Amino acid sequence: MLQFTNASQCHCPPCLYKERPIMTIAIFCILISALMPLGCAAIAKSGTFKTPRKDGGYDNLDPRAWEDKQEGWRKWATNAQANCWEALPFFGMAIIVSHILGIIGWLPNTLAVTFIVLRSLYIYLYVTGKQSLRSSVWFLALLVNIALFLLPIFY
Repeated sequence: MLQFTNASQCHCPPCLYKERPIMTIAIFCILISALMPLGCAAIAKSGTFKTPRKDGGYDNLDPRAWEDKQEGWRKWATNAQANCWEALPFFGMAIIVSHILGIIGWLPNTLAVTFIVLRSLYIYLYVTGKQSLRSSVWFLALLVNIALFLLPIFY
């Protein structure tokens, strides 16, 4: 829910709020979603920093070439990272559109948290090589995102 303090602090033209809004759970989920790719990168690179570059350790001089040489769960974590970056703009836009159109409260917050939970499960399934279940979870997260975007029509 929004809490208001002072209408003069709002600078949106035209002003949609009588007073200044606070951060919602759904908007905070955008930050979590933006950090998820970094978590995937950390998984992919874990345990490689102490190994010399010539022995297959992480190569900060040429990280893309290092990523291309990875196999198994490291490669899958890198792929999950790329997919997280791809999912972020749509998720962020869906939250912002619903908020701009006045849909703020328990439903967008619940859908946003559901999206984050599904994406976290997606990353786990990706890194552990469970492709068929991973695709189902990806599709469910997409449906949640579409629901968030269309929420202003039905709410």
